[in-house]
Amino acid sequence: MSSKEEVIQVWRTADAVCFDVDSTVCIDEGLDKLADFCGVGEQVKALTNKAMGGSTTFREALKQRLNIFKPTQETLKKFVAANPPQLTPGLSDVVRMLQERGTKVYLVSGGLRAIIEPVAKVLNIPFENIFANRLQFFYDGEYAGFDKSQPTSESGGKPRVVAHLKSVHNFKNVVMIGDGVTDMEACPPADAFIGFGGNVVREKVKNGAK
Repeated sequence: MSSKEEVIQVWRTADAVCFDVDSTVCIDEGLDKLADFCGVGEQVKALTNKAMGGSTTFREALKQRLNIFKPTQETLKKFVAANPPQLTPGLSDVVRMLQERGTKVYLVSGGLRAIIEPVAKVLNIPFENIFANRLQFFYDGEYAGFDKSQPTSESGGKPRVVAHLKSVHNFKNVVMIGDGVTDMEACPPADAFIGFGGNVVREKVKNGAK
Protein backbone atom coordinates (compact mmCIF):
# COMPACT_ATOMS: atom_id res chain seq x y z
CA MET A 1 0.00 0.00 0.00
CA SER A 2 1.43 3.42 -0.96
CA SER A 3 1.74 6.30 1.47
CA LYS A 4 -1.15 8.07 -0.25
CA GLU A 5 -3.35 4.97 0.01
CA GLU A 6 -2.45 4.62 3.69
CA VAL A 7 -3.48 8.21 4.38
CA ILE A 8 -6.78 7.71 2.53
CA GLN A 9 -7.48 4.60 4.59
CA VAL A 10 -6.78 6.43 7.87
CA TRP A 11 -9.01 9.31 6.72
CA ARG A 12 -11.88 6.93 5.99
CA THR A 13 -11.64 5.28 9.41
CA ALA A 14 -10.62 8.33 11.48
CA ASP A 15 -11.96 8.59 15.02
CA ALA A 16 -10.88 12.23 15.10
CA VAL A 17 -9.62 14.91 12.74
CA CYS A 18 -7.57 17.82 14.04
CA PHE A 19 -7.57 20.95 11.90
CA ASP A 20 -5.13 23.81 12.05
CA VAL A 21 -7.08 27.07 11.80
CA ASP A 22 -5.01 29.87 10.27
CA SER A 23 -4.56 29.42 6.48
CA THR A 24 -6.34 26.05 6.73
CA VAL A 25 -9.85 26.30 8.22
CA CYS A 26 -9.72 30.04 7.56
CA ILE A 27 -8.25 31.72 4.49
CA ASP A 28 -6.02 34.02 6.53
CA GLU A 29 -3.78 34.24 9.60
CA GLY A 30 -5.77 35.58 12.55
CA LEU A 31 -2.78 37.10 14.34
CA ASP A 32 -1.67 38.84 11.14
CA LYS A 33 -5.15 40.30 10.72
CA LEU A 34 -5.15 41.49 14.33
CA ALA A 35 -1.76 43.11 13.69
CA ASP A 36 -3.19 44.81 10.58
CA PHE A 37 -6.05 46.04 12.73
CA CYS A 38 -3.42 47.55 15.06
CA GLY A 39 -1.36 49.06 12.21
CA VAL A 40 1.70 46.76 12.31
CA GLY A 41 0.68 44.08 9.83
CA GLU A 42 3.82 43.83 7.69
CA GLN A 43 6.20 43.49 10.65
CA VAL A 44 4.15 40.71 12.19
CA LYS A 45 3.54 38.89 8.89
CA ALA A 46 7.29 38.52 8.31
CA LEU A 47 7.65 36.79 11.69
CA THR A 48 4.61 34.59 10.99
CA ASN A 49 6.23 33.28 7.81
CA LYS A 50 9.43 32.52 9.74
CA ALA A 51 7.47 30.59 12.36
CA MET A 52 5.40 28.63 9.84
CA GLY A 53 8.45 27.89 7.72
CA GLY A 54 10.24 26.38 10.70
CA SER A 55 13.16 28.83 10.81
CA THR A 56 12.56 29.94 14.41
CA THR A 57 10.91 28.37 17.45
CA PHE A 58 7.18 28.92 17.56
CA ARG A 59 7.10 30.31 21.09
CA GLU A 60 9.81 32.86 20.34
CA ALA A 61 8.02 33.95 17.17
CA LEU A 62 4.71 34.23 19.07
CA LYS A 63 6.36 36.31 21.79
CA GLN A 64 8.06 38.61 19.27
CA ARG A 65 4.90 39.12 17.24
CA LEU A 66 2.71 39.95 20.22
CA ASN A 67 5.34 42.25 21.74
CA ILE A 68 5.30 44.38 18.58
CA PHE A 69 1.76 45.60 19.24
CA LYS A 70 0.69 44.25 22.66
CA PRO A 71 -3.06 43.99 22.01
CA THR A 72 -5.31 45.16 24.83
CA GLN A 73 -8.42 43.29 25.93
CA GLU A 74 -10.59 46.03 24.41
CA THR A 75 -8.70 45.95 21.08
CA LEU A 76 -9.13 42.19 20.87
CA LYS A 77 -12.85 42.47 21.61
CA LYS A 78 -13.32 45.13 18.91
CA PHE A 79 -11.32 43.09 16.38
CA VAL A 80 -13.37 39.94 16.91
CA ALA A 81 -16.62 41.90 16.56
CA ALA A 82 -15.45 43.57 13.33
CA ASN A 83 -13.93 40.46 11.70
CA PRO A 84 -16.23 37.45 11.38
CA PRO A 85 -14.51 34.20 10.33
CA GLN A 86 -13.48 33.91 6.67
CA LEU A 87 -13.72 30.15 6.11
CA THR A 88 -11.86 28.33 3.36
CA PRO A 89 -14.41 27.44 0.64
CA GLY A 90 -15.78 23.94 1.12
CA LEU A 91 -14.35 23.55 4.60
CA SER A 92 -17.69 23.70 6.40
CA ASP A 93 -18.97 20.88 4.16
CA VAL A 94 -16.00 18.69 5.11
CA VAL A 95 -16.52 19.35 8.82
CA ARG A 96 -20.24 18.62 8.52
CA MET A 97 -19.52 15.34 6.71
CA LEU A 98 -17.10 14.28 9.44
CA GLN A 99 -19.57 15.16 12.18
CA GLU A 100 -22.39 13.30 10.44
CA ARG A 101 -20.34 10.11 10.27
CA GLY A 102 -19.45 10.43 13.97
CA THR A 103 -15.86 11.63 13.64
CA LYS A 104 -14.77 14.07 16.35
CA VAL A 105 -13.45 17.38 15.03
CA TYR A 106 -10.87 19.48 16.87
CA LEU A 107 -9.30 22.86 16.19
CA VAL A 108 -5.62 22.73 17.15
CA SER A 109 -3.95 26.07 16.56
CA GLY A 110 -1.04 28.26 17.52
CA GLY A 111 -3.44 31.16 17.04
CA LEU A 112 -5.52 32.98 19.61
CA ARG A 113 -8.47 31.29 21.26
CA ALA A 114 -10.50 34.51 21.31
CA ILE A 115 -10.32 34.66 17.50
CA ILE A 116 -10.92 30.92 17.06
CA GLU A 117 -14.03 30.57 19.23
CA PRO A 118 -16.22 32.34 16.61
CA VAL A 119 -14.84 29.87 14.01
CA ALA A 120 -15.84 26.93 16.21
CA LYS A 121 -19.29 28.43 16.71
CA VAL A 122 -19.90 28.70 12.93
CA LEU A 123 -18.77 25.09 12.45
CA ASN A 124 -20.73 23.70 15.44
CA ILE A 125 -17.53 22.54 17.10
CA PRO A 126 -17.70 22.50 20.94
CA PHE A 127 -15.41 25.02 22.60
CA GLU A 128 -13.86 22.19 24.61
CA ASN A 129 -12.55 20.86 21.27
CA ILE A 130 -10.37 23.96 20.83
CA PHE A 131 -6.68 23.86 21.67
CA ALA A 132 -5.22 27.33 21.14
CA ASN A 133 -3.40 30.17 22.87
CA ARG A 134 -4.89 32.44 25.51
CA LEU A 135 -3.77 36.03 25.94
CA GLN A 136 -3.27 37.37 29.45
CA PHE A 137 -4.20 40.86 30.57
CA PHE A 138 -3.55 43.08 33.56
CA TYR A 139 -6.49 44.22 35.69
CA ASP A 140 -6.85 47.35 33.51
CA GLY A 141 -7.05 45.33 30.29
CA GLU A 142 -3.50 46.01 29.12
CA TYR A 143 -1.57 43.18 27.47
CA ALA A 144 0.33 41.02 29.98
CA GLY A 145 1.59 38.18 27.77
CA PHE A 146 0.24 34.76 26.84
CA ASP A 147 -0.47 31.59 28.77
CA LYS A 148 2.69 29.47 28.45
CA SER A 149 0.92 26.44 29.93
CA GLN A 150 -1.02 25.98 26.68
CA PRO A 151 0.71 23.26 24.63
CA THR A 152 0.17 25.11 21.34
CA SER A 153 2.26 28.05 22.59
CA GLU A 154 5.47 26.19 21.71
CA SER A 155 7.02 24.01 19.05
CA GLY A 156 6.03 20.41 19.64
CA GLY A 157 2.74 21.45 21.21
CA LYS A 158 0.51 19.97 18.53
CA PRO A 159 2.00 16.47 18.90
CA ARG A 160 1.32 16.79 22.63
CA VAL A 161 -2.32 17.67 21.96
CA VAL A 162 -2.77 14.70 19.60
CA ALA A 163 -1.10 12.34 22.09
CA HIS A 164 -3.38 13.68 24.84
CA LEU A 165 -6.50 13.12 22.73
CA LYS A 166 -5.47 9.57 21.85
CA SER A 167 -4.74 8.79 25.48
CA VAL A 168 -7.91 10.30 26.95
CA HIS A 169 -10.38 9.16 24.28
CA ASN A 170 -8.64 5.98 23.13
CA PHE A 171 -8.72 7.15 19.50
CA LYS A 172 -7.14 4.64 17.11
CA ASN A 173 -6.93 6.78 13.97
CA VAL A 174 -6.28 10.53 14.18
CA VAL A 175 -5.66 12.77 11.18
CA MET A 176 -3.90 16.15 11.38
CA ILE A 177 -4.59 18.70 8.62
CA GLY A 178 -2.69 21.95 8.25
CA ASP A 179 -0.41 24.20 6.25
CA GLY A 180 2.50 24.62 8.65
CA VAL A 181 5.56 22.78 9.92
CA THR A 182 3.99 22.64 13.40
CA ASP A 183 1.09 20.66 11.86
CA MET A 184 3.42 18.25 10.08
CA GLU A 185 5.27 17.67 13.37
CA ALA A 186 2.05 16.25 14.86
CA CYS A 187 2.43 13.04 12.82
CA PRO A 188 3.32 10.92 14.70
CA PRO A 189 1.51 10.63 17.10
CA ALA A 190 -1.22 11.44 14.53
CA ASP A 191 -1.73 8.46 12.25
CA ALA A 192 -1.80 10.59 9.10
CA PHE A 193 -0.91 14.15 8.12
CA ILE A 194 -2.57 15.95 5.23
CA GLY A 195 -0.69 19.05 4.13
CA PHE A 196 -3.12 21.80 3.10
CA GLY A 197 -1.95 24.22 0.42
CA GLY A 198 -5.26 25.76 -0.59
CA ASN A 199 -4.42 29.18 0.88
CA VAL A 200 -0.64 29.20 1.14
CA VAL A 201 2.00 26.68 0.09
CA ARG A 202 5.00 26.19 2.39
CA GLU A 203 7.76 24.26 0.62
CA LYS A 204 8.95 22.42 3.73
CA VAL A 205 5.42 21.10 4.30
CA LYS A 206 4.84 20.33 0.63
CA ASN A 207 8.01 18.25 0.54
CA GLY A 208 7.26 16.48 3.83
CA ALA A 209 3.56 15.70 3.35
CA LYS A 210 2.49 12.29 2.09
